[in-house]
Amino acid sequence: MSTTLDLVTVLKQELKTARMTYADLALSLGMAESSVKRMLAKGDMSLSRIDAICRALKLDFAELARRVADAQPLLRQMTQEQERAVVADKKLLLTAICVLSQWTLEQITTNYRLSEAECVKYFVQLDRIGIIELRPLNRYRLKLAKTFSWRPHGPIMNYFRENALLDYFSGGFDHAGEGVLLVHGSISRALAPLFMERLQRVAQDFAQQHQADQRLAEKDRGGYTLVLAMRGWEFEVFSQLRRTPLVPHKSARTPGLERPANP
Repeated sequence: MSTTLDLVTVLKQELKTARMTYADLALSLGMAESSVKRMLAKGDMSLSRIDAICRALKLDFAELARRVADAQPLLRQMTQEQERAVVADKKLLLTAICVLSQWTLEQITTNYRLSEAECVKYFVQLDRIGIIELRPLNRYRLKLAKTFSWRPHGPIMNYFRENALLDYFSGGFDHAGEGVLLVHGSISRALAPLFMERLQRVAQDFAQQHQADQRLAEKDRGGYTLVLAMRGWEFEVFSQLRRTPLVPHKSARTPGLERPANP
């Protein structure tokens, strides 16, 4: 949620961009420079005063509000409550996956059996949950960071394990641009986090490419789901054959469902 401090911070940035000093602003507002400094330091100003500052900066008030919203920190992970709310309604979950891929309302309703009214309703819910900021004409700003990931043992990942994991891995992975690798080995535990960092970079590269390729025609794009994982694990059938049971250790984080591409 935006605060007065956020507003003042953006106003100061706009003053700097416009190369307008406190003295210039004071002259425009008909105030003493010391009063302007005190007003911005305390953040104590009326809406009419903010509107006057916008006029001095030749900045629309609505644009100022958008810039304050854009300056808000982005979520790297949802809370348990947010994920639980999303997964409770499968159509809402579908809409959430679509907005993570930056789909427009038109793209969603064209590809899925959702009416425009339903889609708008789910946009409103995602706005209330805190995943997007809904804007005029059913546009939105995603409030999740590029490094966003689902909670490893949260409601979304649990739903994926229970309902989608077998379906995903039952595929042949034999089409162009597909593949599955299963690699097992014993490496230094000190090096394991480095491999996780590499996997995370691959996930980020995939997400960034998705964003870049939105400029392409839809016929030139395909929906892919990238699943990356690494953990300390041995197939239970093999573990039962060991002479000495393995000593459990803290496994690496699994970044499944990182910033999904087109659903």
